[in-house]
Amino acid sequence: MAVTTTTSANIIEVTDQTFAADVLEKSKTVPVVVDFWAAWCGPCRMLGPILEDLAVEFDGAFILAKIDVDRNQQYARQFGVQGIPAVKAFKDGRLANEFTGALPEPQVRRFIEGLVPSEAEILTQKAFELEVNNKFAIAEETYRAALAKKSDHYAARVGLGRVLLIQGEIDQGIELLESVPENAPERIAANALLAGAQFQSYATGQTVDELKAKLAADPNDVASHYALASLYATQQQYVLALDEFLEVVRRDRQFEDDGARKAMLALFSLIGEGTDITKSYRQKLANALF
Repeated sequence: MAVTTTTSANIIEVTDQTFAADVLEKSKTVPVVVDFWAAWCGPCRMLGPILEDLAVEFDGAFILAKIDVDRNQQYARQFGVQGIPAVKAFKDGRLANEFTGALPEPQVRRFIEGLVPSEAEILTQKAFELEVNNKFAIAEETYRAALAKKSDHYAARVGLGRVLLIQGEIDQGIELLESVPENAPERIAANALLAGAQFQSYATGQTVDELKAKLAADPNDVASHYALASLYATQQQYVLALDEFLEVVRRDRQFEDDGARKAMLALFSLIGEGTDITKSYRQKLANALF
């Protein structure tokens, strides 16, 4: 049996028979760090307590699974264990990282920290759960707490910007969303939210019937085409919105500083790049531009 220096629900012993369920399957919900060890191995007895103490400290952020390679050789062979102690981390059912040998505690800690969610990530996830349950004020506080931990956590910036817009703090929300760098993956979501805020602002106080009446009287009224497109976008009637924005591109490319083209690009991100709607209207936009 493995010699453990602490008792914790987050430290388990596994065998070849339980490895698939307790490591590979479990790692789809929480990182699992596997310690390949043996009773005769001195370095194993040095590393083991470090891993166990960290498992207790991180309190469920990862699971430590200990496997005796003398009694269980199948997965040691499968994952290329040639020397022990060998530590292999699994996430989403796959090997994510590994090291061999009895590393000192600071290095092992950095290894673990690279696997588990940061405090900012945990707070951001909590904030999102609050947000989807319409607890916007508490979600705002939690997103701000995440940003206090890590100011460049762009997912938290996007989340905070979103709840600010929902709560009517339009200027603050827009300022925060515009601060997400263009090269950050989260900028796509930020752009969609910025477009939504602009749609909402432009469509405020207008109705579909009123705008259609204006366009019946004057089909060249690009301001009404733009407002109608914005109104459709706020109602998630994306095809109708794209049709109206396309009319603006065709009639007055420079209206609102090329706003109709930019709005279409934002809607493509919102709808999804791989959808038939986006593919179709990208071609229509290209035809109108060139």
